[in-house]
Amino acid sequence: MNAISPLAAPSALDVLWFLPTGGDGRYLGARQGQRVSDNRYLRQVAEAADQLGYHGVLLPTGIGCEDALVTAASVAPFTDHLRFLVALRPGQTLPGEAARQFATLDRLTGGRVMVNVVCGGNPADLAGDGLTLGHDERYAQASDFLQIWRGLMAGEKVEFAGEYLSSRGGRLLFPPVQRPHPPLYFGGSSPAAHALAAAQADAYLTWGEPPAAVAEKIADVRARAAAHGRTLRYGIRLHLIVRETEGKAWDAARDLIRHLSDDTIATAQRKLSLESDSEGQRRMLALHGGSRERLEIAPNLWAGVGLVRGGAGTALVGDPETVAARIREYQVLGIDTVIASGYPHLDEAYRVAELLFPLLGVGRARAAEGGANLLAGGGSFSTTSDGFPPPAPSPVEARA
Repeated sequence: MNAISPLAAPSALDVLWFLPTGGDGRYLGARQGQRVSDNRYLRQVAEAADQLGYHGVLLPTGIGCEDALVTAASVAPFTDHLRFLVALRPGQTLPGEAARQFATLDRLTGGRVMVNVVCGGNPADLAGDGLTLGHDERYAQASDFLQIWRGLMAGEKVEFAGEYLSSRGGRLLFPPVQRPHPPLYFGGSSPAAHALAAAQADAYLTWGEPPAAVAEKIADVRARAAAHGRTLRYGIRLHLIVRETEGKAWDAARDLIRHLSDDTIATAQRKLSLESDSEGQRRMLALHGGSRERLEIAPNLWAGVGLVRGGAGTALVGDPETVAARIREYQVLGIDTVIASGYPHLDEAYRVAELLFPLLGVGRARAAEGGANLLAGGGSFSTTSDGFPPPAPSPVEARA
């Protein structure tokens, strides 16, 4: 058997995995095959991602999952290289407190923290947490928040009076390892989200839409950033269903939703449509219209996850060569970060690394550091928004 050569790519690629703090399982919308996402299981997923060479893991946020910051702090000591993309929700804490929390976690992990700024979500859930601002107001408030937060993290004595927040002589006495601050990632599809990302984020994230739609979003954010004299990185959030053959991959995709009834899908679609003011969620729902018959929305881009899952609802499906080629199409647009996931997350972390990493040219350096070739085998990865039954409400990754 011939060795697999990494595909030529327009740029280096960071591949992150997902820590399923709101639940995990083998099927969407079913109790069969569910797994309890307790600390022991989350540690297993994080340790696997670390050993396999994933760049980091995304931790979601919302009332339907464990707290992202606390969870990251609990599993980080069991990893060596893994970075943690941790949600920060302006409006649910004050910028000074958030600066101390993230600076502390960055120091305790030796500079392995990344920050996912989340302004969106279910307005009813946000109101339950005390945040009653409207959609665009949340982004304006987040702008105040981030100006203070960034100043504190950079070691400045902050004097700031904004429309929503202020700081009078704010200071951070224990700075982060990463200077001026851990990288800020920001996702959203609305004009307000694009404007905030362009002005203050380090990286803009999009959910997995067809390449033409992603290109439009990147072009808009890039132009807005240029007006500020800034450049950003760009990332995409996708599920991955990779198997040895194309046929096996599509069988796995169909199997993932095999237990979904039409009533379950209709209930989930109605709930997601009525309870969110997110432009990104609206775009996700429009991709398939709740129909099983129109799930391949672009070549190998499958929207079946979004039938019952809020947030990122699309997956790249196919054999390793095909999926790698589709990822390259996004790279040509400027994408240099893929935040991936798959059900169940422990099993699929290994499968993705074993089948896809050799073609993408990622993960190998980490494996070598561990003294074993992990990718070659024998080495030491109604419903909730993840498609599982109640009681857990929807986690949020990044909504606009």
